[in-house]
Amino acid sequence: MLTAIGQPIPDTAHAVSVSLPSWKSTVGYEEGENWVLSKMRTGYPRFFIHLTIQELEQEILSRYGRDGEKTMLFPSRATASRCQQFLLDKEPSLTPNHVRLIALIPSVRGNVLVQETQTVASDLFAVAFPSQCSTLAKQMWQHSGDGISSRRGEFCLKALREGILCRAGDQSLPNQLQARTCKGPRRYQKKEPLTENGRVNGEFPVQHPSPTIPGHEGKEYSQFVEERFGRNLNADLAAKAKLAIRRRIAGCLTDDAELEKALEVSQDGSGHRVNGLAEDDVYLYPTGMSSIFNTHRILMAHRAEPRKSICFGFPYIDTLKILEKWGPGCLFYGHGSDADLDDLERRLAQGERYLALFTEFPSNPLLNTPDLKRIRSLADRYDFAVVVDETIGNFINVNTLARADVVVSSLTKVFSGESNVMGGSAVYNPQGRMYQSLKKTLVMEHEDNYWAEDAVFMERNSRDFISRIQRVNVNAEAIADVLSSSPLVKEVYYPKHRPSRLYYDQCRNADGGYGGLLSVTFRHVEEAVVFFDALEVQKGPSLGTNFTLSCPFVILAHYNELGWAAQFGVDADLVRISIGLENTAELRSIFESALNAVGQLGLNINTKVTT
Repeated sequence: MLTAIGQPIPDTAHAVSVSLPSWKSTVGYEEGENWVLSKMRTGYPRFFIHLTIQELEQEILSRYGRDGEKTMLFPSRATASRCQQFLLDKEPSLTPNHVRLIALIPSVRGNVLVQETQTVASDLFAVAFPSQCSTLAKQMWQHSGDGISSRRGEFCLKALREGILCRAGDQSLPNQLQARTCKGPRRYQKKEPLTENGRVNGEFPVQHPSPTIPGHEGKEYSQFVEERFGRNLNADLAAKAKLAIRRRIAGCLTDDAELEKALEVSQDGSGHRVNGLAEDDVYLYPTGMSSIFNTHRILMAHRAEPRKSICFGFPYIDTLKILEKWGPGCLFYGHGSDADLDDLERRLAQGERYLALFTEFPSNPLLNTPDLKRIRSLADRYDFAVVVDETIGNFINVNTLARADVVVSSLTKVFSGESNVMGGSAVYNPQGRMYQSLKKTLVMEHEDNYWAEDAVFMERNSRDFISRIQRVNVNAEAIADVLSSSPLVKEVYYPKHRPSRLYYDQCRNADGGYGGLLSVTFRHVEEAVVFFDALEVQKGPSLGTNFTLSCPFVILAHYNELGWAAQFGVDADLVRISIGLENTAELRSIFESALNAVGQLGLNINTKVTT
């Protein structure tokens, strides 16, 4: 049964997708029609601020805000300061007095327990600004992906209301809270060394639950949930989860096993994707877009002279926006064709210089693949970095790192699969020409803002990543074949069926497939609408879910710039489909039924014309 309008997909508190089950409801959402918006319980997190985060914003404003202010919430002073600077840069009439940072920190930090215990607590930084700047502030939230997650928001809301989180400077600890905090089992009082600034893995430690108890599958998860609904958040478990994620991405952790067991057997961290690659070359971020935003930021910090970047191929919307709005600008090649590379090579030969080339492998939603071999050659010759977004292809199917300086990915998608947690990664190629100098820049510029609880959920979700990819590959190829064989279909966009397949195959692993994403167009808009509405799968934003998920992607992502998108062959009636883990025969039947509905539309039209 399809999910009703505005309900989360899946039906969990931290779902990443939301149901827009018809073409009409998607258009209604973009038009801001009340019959859709009034039913929205959630939305894609970078576009729709989670209701818990909205509640936390209001709680902070009621305590510390001024009349006419709104706020955006960030996990660190650095991320909040970038939002503040963005507003000041884009709106010259504003001053620092108009755009304020409100720092909220754990009130127990000054207590003796900080020196003795290690449960995670969270800083929180609110950027307060005039309400008329809300649209501008939302751009920072959407494009950077650096805002707080819904789980961090939930944690901080409870901490704020309990007096554990308060504004910096308001650090008196209520006697009753101090007494309650100091009491408890001895297992919460184990001493652990702290870093110089009191941080462990990016959060502030307060208490230390006992180590994971060996036992049956899922023991550490049960422990984590129990502590989460207390007030204790296990820093040790979160650190291990992040380590496992990084090892899994580096290629040295392939076991689908309980966390403790998996970490015991995955000590060798080199040579799996490229020679010398180790877990220390993998950096985690709160979202996939945050990995792109911060990679661009780090590359700008790495090179003293300002240079434009290149966006090669029609990308996911926010990648282009980042390159255009931060730094000196962007050269955009929307087709990502061989002719575009010819033009780029001509510009380079004439003396133009660039910071980096950003590209998707393959692209979303057209599933075109760039010529990475030629791009790598140009980058080496003319001194620019190559950044590849491998979210759609994923590293089980393709090895793009060998021809990139940095590979970024949205872990929210197929790496997680469950559609209930956000995350991103950036992997630096140890064989890359810029590697040593980039690592020095990372020491100065990178901070770990991946919330502990999100890391725990991401680690558990990703344990069967490899087997899921293999299943998705089989299903997606089967559906691409069904669509390609239909005379009703205008075009199928899938790496295996694109003219650029040669470039995909050059990077495809020996056992790799063509991924789980495809798009389809029809000869008439009415046919696309009928097909989408008749398709008995979940419908909403996002991709890479364990269940098949579809959306009229161009309507959803480019509704206010349909003409612009059409210049690059991105048709407004394109239907994007992310294939899941369902039974292959059942999926075929579902898609054949939707195609039959399109065929019936044609019969009805012909009947009317005849009569």
